[in-house]
Amino acid sequence: MGSTNKAKTAARRARIEQIRRAERARERRNRILTLVIATLILVGLTGGGWYLLDLAERKEQAEAAPVPGEQTWTDLSRNHVDTQVDYPMSPPAGGDHSQVWVNCDAQVYTQQIPSEAAVHALEHGAVWVTYNDKASTADVSTLSARVTNTAYSFLSPYRDQSSPIALTAWGHQLKVDRASDPRVGEFLDKYVQGRQTPELGASCTGGFTP
Repeated sequence: MGSTNKAKTAARRARIEQIRRAERARERRNRILTLVIATLILVGLTGGGWYLLDLAERKEQAEAAPVPGEQTWTDLSRNHVDTQVDYPMSPPAGGDHSQVWVNCDAQVYTQQIPSEAAVHALEHGAVWVTYNDKASTADVSTLSARVTNTAYSFLSPYRDQSSPIALTAWGHQLKVDRASDPRVGEFLDKYVQGRQTPELGASCTGGFTP
């Protein structure tokens, strides 16, 4: 009888120990699984973070890069004057200007406009599209349609420029031969209310119309 009880006790202890070993093994597997999952999540978040950072850096570089062929000027003065200004570039891309800006919200002008008023519009983030008598009628029509559908842009003839077509923003200028040049769209997309704007968000209406 005593030996039977001892055998049962030993069997019960063995069973309990087996259950405990199984429980410890399960806990160990769970800890390892949790560690693996946490590591994978951390790697994923880190990788995603680096990807987003790289994407942001690429976007920053693209925004900072000039449109191929454009000219740039820095440290342009911004004084209001009541006299004509002798600008160093043609058309002017910044500098002293009139106190009143030309209306520049998708405006198409058929006559040459005062440069001093146009420069003030550039200060507000507008892009000035100009053409001379070398530009074709079809190109002028294409540019007119583009400007009419682009806020903060204006179009006018400008006799004294070296190319048929010029696009000018504050401190930036691109000269092209044809309206179909893909850089026309690139310049407008980049510089209409672009980062070069000295007075970002300033009105393009409320000025004067020649």
